[in-house]
Amino acid sequence: MNPKPHSDVLVVGGGLAGIVTALELLRAGKSVTLVDRDTPERFGGLALWAFGGMALVGTPLQAKMKIPDTPEIALRDWLRFGELADEDGWQQRWARYYVEHSRAEVYDWLRGEGISFLPAVNWVERGRFGEGNSLPRYHVVWGTSRELTRCLIAALQRANRDGRLTLLHGHRVTGLTHSSGRIDSALAINDSTGAEIALRAERVVLAVGGINGEHSECRRNWPRDRPVPATMLNGAHPFADGRLHHEVEDRFGGQLRNAGEMWNYAAGFPHPYPHFAGHGLSTIPCKSALWLNHKGERIGPEPLVTGFDTHWLCQRVAAQEKPWTWHLLNWRIAAKEFAISGAEHNQRIRDKQFPLFLKETLFGNHRLVRQMQSESRHFLVADTLAELAGKMNALTCSHDIDPAVLQATADAFDANFVNGSKLENDDQLRRILHARQWGPDKLRTCAPKPLQLSGAGPFIAIQMQLITRKSLGGLQTDLHSRVLDGRGEPVPGLYCVGEAAGFGGGGASGKRSLEGTFLPGCILTAKAAARSIVAGS
Repeated sequence: MNPKPHSDVLVVGGGLAGIVTALELLRAGKSVTLVDRDTPERFGGLALWAFGGMALVGTPLQAKMKIPDTPEIALRDWLRFGELADEDGWQQRWARYYVEHSRAEVYDWLRGEGISFLPAVNWVERGRFGEGNSLPRYHVVWGTSRELTRCLIAALQRANRDGRLTLLHGHRVTGLTHSSGRIDSALAINDSTGAEIALRAERVVLAVGGINGEHSECRRNWPRDRPVPATMLNGAHPFADGRLHHEVEDRFGGQLRNAGEMWNYAAGFPHPYPHFAGHGLSTIPCKSALWLNHKGERIGPEPLVTGFDTHWLCQRVAAQEKPWTWHLLNWRIAAKEFAISGAEHNQRIRDKQFPLFLKETLFGNHRLVRQMQSESRHFLVADTLAELAGKMNALTCSHDIDPAVLQATADAFDANFVNGSKLENDDQLRRILHARQWGPDKLRTCAPKPLQLSGAGPFIAIQMQLITRKSLGGLQTDLHSRVLDGRGEPVPGLYCVGEAAGFGGGGASGKRSLEGTFLPGCILTAKAAARSIVAGS
């Protein structure tokens, strides 16, 4: 066993929450050991690959767009949409803290770190009945979350000029240890050599992410009153396995809360070049696409439309007879609306290519559609619906799709347009028209037209599956990010930040997120932990 020098603080996890915690501690004069299980080039965790959307309240960008947002309005939306009960305690306190401090501690702080945002605020998760975001508050980092992560890593390196940071990549923490009644060390294994290392510190901060990367763990916690799909893709990471959550719960009395609450996505497909087994890409589903079951029938009676209630979409998809659904659309729709979440497939934003970004927004992202047509066997293109039905059946090795049924599905939708807009009576069209009232959404949403509109082809079918992403539950923490035991008392020496803490309090979002609350949640909980440690609490 190779002992490492003693540090003031041990941070376990090299994602955004761990990086911000270490950065704030270094700036306050503390010595830090940061243990990252992944490789150096993947330092930053999921944030390195994320899109970079943030739900922020009362920002100058909102004011510029005449969005009258306030913490009071945001908290009302948050509690109502997340279904947080009055007795939720620390969850509600963290929700309130988020909406009251996201402007100063996230938006203003990031601007001070050199991060900028796209000059538009998007309106997501409105709720099926208007109970979600009552106002637009989804801010997009210019450069995606990859720029955010690299900027903060650079700041971390600058803050380490005097060598107070010990950074260990490729090390897996296997357990925590304590003495004199407080947690003060951890055991880690070097994944390359197998050597075990003892890491000592006065405080330990867990920034290990959630539990959704391990699907057996995910299924074990799945709420019994909700349908479970037979198969799922992984949009998290296999390292997010919940083992340290259970270590804290079983050995030190920490409270793992709301483990069954998850922020999954309903429309993923396998990554053409997977980084790990089961790796999936999460799409931002096209609002104008018809969402079909495995037989090619439209799912209803309420059609599935993205942008309103992701939690509900996931339940509807999970309840289908087979663990996949289809999106039926045409090239016109795909060029305007098709998008994949994350930095990897949003290179115009990621690489700050504003003229090209503007061109693709205005004239269609044909490049991405062609890329997926070339790379993904789950992205099917055909000149006729009958040909498309044949390709759908070939992919699933079945005869599930009757070409006549697929044709009838398209004809029934297109019947809305027989007499212009006078006889439209479809809830998907109503939602599309509502979305297009907001300028940024209008840019990315087609005006309603028949699916079989002349010149709009070819036709496209995308096979979709539910994809796991984030854990909404986690270890219960107070507003100092201290882990709490069953009596509500802090576990001495132990803190928890980011997704591992359910982004604060063991599940601050409740059952649903207003979307974009995760990156800011990492920052807010990390800064709270650092402040508390510096203050000696």
